[in-house]
Amino acid sequence: MPKDETPLLTPELLLAAYRSGVFPMSESRDNPDVFWVDPRYRGVMPLDGFHISRSLAKVIRKERFSITFDTAFPEVVAGCADREETWINAPIFALYQTLHRRKTAHSIEVWDQNELVGGVYGVVIGAAFFGESMFSTRRDASKVALAYLVDRLRAGGFMLFDTQFITAHLASLGAIEITRPQYQKLLSRAIAQPAAFHAQGAVPSAQDVLQRNTQTS
Repeated sequence: MPKDETPLLTPELLLAAYRSGVFPMSESRDNPDVFWVDPRYRGVMPLDGFHISRSLAKVIRKERFSITFDTAFPEVVAGCADREETWINAPIFALYQTLHRRKTAHSIEVWDQNELVGGVYGVVIGAAFFGESMFSTRRDASKVALAYLVDRLRAGGFMLFDTQFITAHLASLGAIEITRPQYQKLLSRAIAQPAAFHAQGAVPSAQDVLQRNTQTS
């Protein structure tokens, strides 16, 4: 994992980094330094290949959780950082709050009644969504968040859902790993095209999400 420490991270510098294919991380929450990461192999979630298992479909259909978008962005980032080891330090946390206020960073929230139990956040440039992190304190909450996120990205005309790395959790949902040159091609096309995160409007019904996914996966 290549590292290149930077003394000053600004929103403009961060967005330029995303456009070139790199993203920031820190060694820990207490380490003030930030370094750039440019993986040799990149995780992406094909928007027409998101996989909803029978068990996940059952959870979504029962509507055990409620979904919102951009209503608790700081809380979602805090939830993602609330673990024993995290790359989200104070400068990174503050930076994404600024991007959110500028409507460039977005969050997906999963609620169990009035309790935030899961979520995902990321950055938008053109038709690319750069997923930063997700968390879950209830079984399947992060999977539900991703299902609604993918549905929203499709509706908004997005072309690329970058997951940075691939995990067994993401692979089970359809994420794949591609080479850096392959990613750069997808990235250059996506950031040059327009997309709208809120084009979908209201949060869709569980049935609509499941039906659209069945038609494309």
